[in-house]
Amino acid sequence: TSSSVFTSGYAPGYAKLNKRGGTFSFFLLIFETSQVTYFTSVLQAFAGNSNTESVVRHDLQNPTVAHYLRIIPLDWSEEGRIGLRFEIYGCPYWADVINFDGQGVISYRFKMKKMKILKDVIALKFKTSESEGVILHGEGQQGDYITLELRSGRLLLQINLGSNQYGSILGHTSVTSGSLLDDHHWHSVVIERYRRNVNFTLDQHTQHFRTNGEFDHLDLDYELTFGGMPYSGKPVSGGRRNFKGCMESINYNGENITDLARRKKLDTSSFRNLTFSCVDIHTFPVFFNSTSFLQLPGRRDHNMVSVGFQFRTWNPSGLLLFSSLADGMLELALNDGKVTAHINVTQQKNMRVDIASGSGLNDGEWHDVRFLAKENFAMLTIDGDEASAVRTTSPVQITTGSTYHFGGKFRNVQTSPIQRSFQGCMQLIQVDDQLADLTAVEQGRMGAFENVSLDMCAIIDRCMPNQCEHGGRCSQIWDGFTCTCDGTGYTGATCHTSVYEQSCEAYKHLGRSSDSYWIDPDGSGPLGPFKVICNMTEDKVWTTVVNNLPAQTAVTGSSRERRTVLQLNYSASMEQVTAITNSAEHCEQQVAYACRMSRLLNTPDGTPYTWWVGRGNEKHFYWGGSVPGIQKCACGIERNCTDSKYYCNCDADQKQWRDDSGLLVYKDHLPVSQVAVGDTNRPGSEAKLTVGPLCCYGDRSYWNAASFNTPSSYLHFSTFQGETSADISFYFKTSAPYGVFLENLGNTDFIRLELKSPTVVSFSFDVGNGPVELNVHSPTLLNDDQWHRVSAERSTKEAILQLDQKYQEVRPAPTQGHTRLELYSQLYVGAAGGQRGFLGCIRSLKMNGVTLDLEERAKVTPGVKPGCSGHCTSFGMYCRNGGKCVEKYNGYSCDCSTTAFDGPFCSKDVGGFFEAGTLVKYNLVPEVMAAASSLDEKSVIHNLPVETNLTCEDLTFSFSTSTSPSLLVYVSSKTQDYMAVVLRHNGTLQLRYNLGGLREPFSIDIDQRNLANGQPHTVNISRVERDIEVQLDHYPPVSYSLPEASDTQFTLVKSLFLGKVFGKCSLFLCKLPQSAHTKLYISIQNKLGLLRLFLSNCSFNCGECIFLAGIIAVVIFTILCTLVFLIRYMFRHKGTYHTNEAKGGESSESADTAIIGTEANFTETIDESKKEWFI
Repeated sequence: TSSSVFTSGYAPGYAKLNKRGGTFSFFLLIFETSQVTYFTSVLQAFAGNSNTESVVRHDLQNPTVAHYLRIIPLDWSEEGRIGLRFEIYGCPYWADVINFDGQGVISYRFKMKKMKILKDVIALKFKTSESEGVILHGEGQQGDYITLELRSGRLLLQINLGSNQYGSILGHTSVTSGSLLDDHHWHSVVIERYRRNVNFTLDQHTQHFRTNGEFDHLDLDYELTFGGMPYSGKPVSGGRRNFKGCMESINYNGENITDLARRKKLDTSSFRNLTFSCVDIHTFPVFFNSTSFLQLPGRRDHNMVSVGFQFRTWNPSGLLLFSSLADGMLELALNDGKVTAHINVTQQKNMRVDIASGSGLNDGEWHDVRFLAKENFAMLTIDGDEASAVRTTSPVQITTGSTYHFGGKFRNVQTSPIQRSFQGCMQLIQVDDQLADLTAVEQGRMGAFENVSLDMCAIIDRCMPNQCEHGGRCSQIWDGFTCTCDGTGYTGATCHTSVYEQSCEAYKHLGRSSDSYWIDPDGSGPLGPFKVICNMTEDKVWTTVVNNLPAQTAVTGSSRERRTVLQLNYSASMEQVTAITNSAEHCEQQVAYACRMSRLLNTPDGTPYTWWVGRGNEKHFYWGGSVPGIQKCACGIERNCTDSKYYCNCDADQKQWRDDSGLLVYKDHLPVSQVAVGDTNRPGSEAKLTVGPLCCYGDRSYWNAASFNTPSSYLHFSTFQGETSADISFYFKTSAPYGVFLENLGNTDFIRLELKSPTVVSFSFDVGNGPVELNVHSPTLLNDDQWHRVSAERSTKEAILQLDQKYQEVRPAPTQGHTRLELYSQLYVGAAGGQRGFLGCIRSLKMNGVTLDLEERAKVTPGVKPGCSGHCTSFGMYCRNGGKCVEKYNGYSCDCSTTAFDGPFCSKDVGGFFEAGTLVKYNLVPEVMAAASSLDEKSVIHNLPVETNLTCEDLTFSFSTSTSPSLLVYVSSKTQDYMAVVLRHNGTLQLRYNLGGLREPFSIDIDQRNLANGQPHTVNISRVERDIEVQLDHYPPVSYSLPEASDTQFTLVKSLFLGKVFGKCSLFLCKLPQSAHTKLYISIQNKLGLLRLFLSNCSFNCGECIFLAGIIAVVIFTILCTLVFLIRYMFRHKGTYHTNEAKGGESSESADTAIIGTEANFTETIDESKKEWFI
């Protein structure tokens, strides 16, 4: 197109379609005949010139055969007069066309009676108005066949090359393509088969598939027929109809079938009248939108209504026909996919007729409706099925009006229908048993219409091809489609986005604990989600995929010539497992071969009896504990095999049971998919095989990061392929106020993500309909040097931008227009195209499920560094209960050593379960006799003196109990000093200090609530000389002070007791029972070092046992050297228990009273008054 306002050489004068910088656009309609029209692309408009002189050229995407063209301008300049110069270029076209009447078929006889065909190439074009019909068919006596037919307006290809199992049933292969192919337009089909590989192309859309079964040849007998099934005198199987329409350019393996038929070289005797021209069946369709109607005249004051028409639509509801009767009204409507007829006649009283017929009629196919109503009778027939026609004999008298309205929106009609307007197509409209002359309506000689398109049906199947990804189910209405993603593991408008995290590492950083999880390593990619076991109890996060091979699987009867092959199936497919190993830092798999007279690798120089197959389907001849290329077992690497002449224990071929086991750690070979065992057929030979689960840790893609240090630095990658759907996700952190994250350009299309301001992230793109920009505003600053997550998605349905999984903007896509994103330049991450460069870090950049390796590219790019520090600034919050975040190159970890908790996030309580009468005693100061047993702990407390005096201490513990009173924690000394935390009779918590200088111990009532409620409670106590700070649970700390008369030194600290006191204590404290079901978690910190007690694996259930554990310091270096192998005295659960019950305890009420009454050196350190007893 071109135009000019300067010269007359471009004509017409003064014509200008656009001002400078404007864009002219138009639709191009192609007329195949003078009656039938065809949109070259209903969803595409052509851009015209954008200046005064230039010429714009457009090439049609598909070759098109046409007689006429029609141009529909959509937009032009407001200046000057509308003008256009338009040129169309084509080439001469001559076609061999055959008209099929639905009766005759063309039979192509083979030169041989039976053909074993290895390769096929079949090509033809067809057009039809019928939704059913066999296009070609061939079959053989062995059960092979090939059939191409139309079913419900779709093209169905069925091939069977046969199968060894169950005859030919398992060889059947069926593939469907296209939709709405009964549109009376030409469609091109090409079938290419070589052995079992098939390319099935319809209108340049190709499907590649492989046939079922085991055979490669198509065995056909006698002939291949075109246009229907061969005539055999028997009823056609399955009620298949012959093809009715036109075909041209039929070619079979280089033979021009059309030309052979013209020259009468083929059998065409079944045709009544064979013609080599296409007979057009003119149905004059009418297209209705939501604001259309068509008015047709009818006989007035008649006592019978007779109407008929065909319709097609995707909408489940809509008004098809409305007519005002002389005394009432008539409606034919589509309700929930059924056609309903409603007559309301007002005479002496209201008389109604309501009948319905059909179901699922909103399937986009043509459906025939016939309605007849007369005195006391009405009948509704759908698709000519008289047997299922609905009739009624309700008493009713009908007097017709003069007009019938089709479509749903009317003018000059007093009774306005309430039904929704019809959107769809109608054809072959009959009123009073007469076919309506729609040409006369179009010329204005009869009837009326508004906003209808005559002689065309612009129906679109928005579910073909299926826009719903990952198995989502597509449903549609006239102007849109909807995807149902239930059960797919994906979400979004097109089921594009995975609902699961990509790895166990990602679940960990969401604060999850060890468990089974669904993961999706490639996100929106083709791999589906699958379940794995995530072990997060260690610093490393392990991902485990189990297999179905039982441990110690016995193998017998195998030889080198006839090995026993054990197949391993995993809880995920090999492609899914490969995705785990590719992204993992380390993978391993335990293999074990227990043997008795069964050789394994036949070392040192023999051919291996046993080998295993990895993920690359390659055989491997090394065993666990060895490495690729070395035919050895673990003992051969470590040189400790049973027989030094061999490199595997089993290769010694001994009669005793031996074992070769170890870890396979070369992850490119993992997992093990097969093991072939070959030496268990000799007398006395046995073997048992164990292959453990695949275990991997680390997720390289999750922490794959790059740091951009200058505004002009960027990384470049290959062009982003996201034509119809695209998703991008990544994390960023920066202190800069703006910057472009990434950009990819096309001729006019583009896609860009950027930080527009300190609080705004922008996602912009253009697919040909003009730029679209989505902005998400954050209530807080984004340049806070914290990690933020950005995810953007564009599909044919909508565009979404999400920030930090909280804030998002959604923009629906237009129902008409361009849908494909066409990009040509490289993908730039960072700064590109003169945009403002990004300063900061980007990590875990994934585009359509593929992780871009930022670190590898950053190694060779100036201004960009691999990796990014400062993970704790964003993830430190996950370290709970005082745990410290520790920076790592590819992440972070939580240091729980200074807390009373454990686990990856310091959230697992470390404690023990106490039954009544049990206790734990911990010696804070070592005794001489115990020093030698503490060598393994000397790194922690080697500087502790024998005698310890404290002026400050920190105590943290948690507990839960349902019983009071009880003693929770007691710290004793060699003097009268002590510290105790007790639950009083009413369940309140009390802290007691006795440091000397006072007549009575200093008591603090921490809280007035009943804490013996079975719920967990946490207590933090900190003292620095006279100042005491106590915090209970999540409540604010409360400060207290020791009296001035009190000492501040805790003299000669000795032992820590949990649960109750054993030995020297005050009468009051010794009398306190320890409540059952108390759980304690202890961490004690003071200026001398950290003493941590882990009780998570302890369960105390003896009558009065003492559990001595923990760390005992070394007194002096010389004693340590001389007593290095002495054994510490302790009591443990080993079936018998030693209780230090005092003599005379048999007659005492309890062990506590026995100690108090019988030990000569016992003295009460506190003289308790009666008022201090709990009452």
